[in-house]
Amino acid sequence: MKEKINYKAAGVDIDAGNESVNRIKKHVSSTFTDNVLTGIGNFGSLFDLKSVCNEYDHPVMVQSIDGVGTKMIIARMMNDFSTIGVDLLSAAANDILVMGARPITLLDYIATEKISPEKIEEIIKGMSIACKETNVSLVGGEIAEMPDTYLSDEYDLVGITTGIVEKSKIITGEKIQIGDKILGLGSSGLHTNGYSLARKLIFNIEGLTVHDKVENLEGTIGEILLRPHLNYTNIIHTILANNIKLSGIAHITGGGLVENIPRILPKELSALLFKETWSIPPIFSLLQRIGDIEESEMFRVFNMGIGMVLITNDKACEAIKEIMKDVIDVYDIGTIIRGNKEVLFNE
Repeated sequence: MKEKINYKAAGVDIDAGNESVNRIKKHVSSTFTDNVLTGIGNFGSLFDLKSVCNEYDHPVMVQSIDGVGTKMIIARMMNDFSTIGVDLLSAAANDILVMGARPITLLDYIATEKISPEKIEEIIKGMSIACKETNVSLVGGEIAEMPDTYLSDEYDLVGITTGIVEKSKIITGEKIQIGDKILGLGSSGLHTNGYSLARKLIFNIEGLTVHDKVENLEGTIGEILLRPHLNYTNIIHTILANNIKLSGIAHITGGGLVENIPRILPKELSALLFKETWSIPPIFSLLQRIGDIEESEMFRVFNMGIGMVLITNDKACEAIKEIMKDVIDVYDIGTIIRGNKEVLFNE
C-alpha cells in the first residue's frame, strides 16, 4: 500500500504559516495609515497615493531593495531576532534617503527552511516598531517555507522600500563643487555590512563566541555585532525641513567610504578625508588586529564609524552641526577636491 503524502510531509507546514500570519497581524496593522487600503492576506497591497502626492508639485517615486545579509547568522547565534527587522528597514530606507526621498512603504520577504511562528513574530515586531518611528507603512510581505533550499533554522530577510521626492529637489550629487565640506554622521557599528569577514575573524580565527567580552567593547561580542543599523530618515528630513541645501548624500554600505562616496561625485572631483577627525568604534580596531588587515581594506569593507555622508557648503555645515548636536555625532571629515571620482586620505 502506498504511503499517503501531503505538503507537510514534504517539508512545508501550511498551518505554521497561518499561525505566523495571525501572530504578526497586530504588529503590521499598527504601522498602517489611512492610505493603506488592504489588510494582511490579500494577493497584493493597495496604498492610496492621492493625499501623499498632493503635497508635491511633481512627485517622483523612488524604490530600493536590500537585505540584512549574513548578519542574520549573528541573530541565530544569539537567538535574538528582535532587531533584525529594524536593520532591514534602515538598510533600504537609507538607500532612497540619499536622493532626498521620504520612505512611505515597506514590503518584506522572509524565507526559511522551516517556519517558526515565534521567530517570525519577533522579526516583524521589531520591523513594525521601526516603521512606526519613521511613519512607514509595512504594507505587505511574504513568508516562504522552502525545505532543502536553506539550512536548518536559516532565515533570509529582504525588503523593498518605496518613497517619494519632489522632482526639483532630487539630490544627485551633480551640484557638488570643489571646496564643499564633507560631514559624517556616526554609525552604531557594522550596521549590516562586512559580516562575512567579521564572522571569519572573530569566530574562526580568534575563536571567540557571541557571549565573550573583549576589553574596550561595551557589551558581549554578540551584542556589539547585533546593534541595529541606524535609520537616518528623521535626521535628514529635519535638515531638509530647515531649508538646508545638501549637494550630495551617500549611504555608507558594503564598500565602505572608499566605494560609496564616489557613486555621487561628478567625474572631475574627488573626496579628501581626514581620518583623525572622527572616532572609529573599537569593534573595527579589534577586527583589524585579529586579521592584521591593511587599513585600505578596512575602509573598503566597513563603514568605520560613519554611516552617512553629507556634502554641502561651509555655512550649511555649521547649521547642520547646531541642529544635530543633541541628536547624533556629526564630524567634519573632509573636503571636495579636483580629481577623478575617488576617495583619498590624508597621510
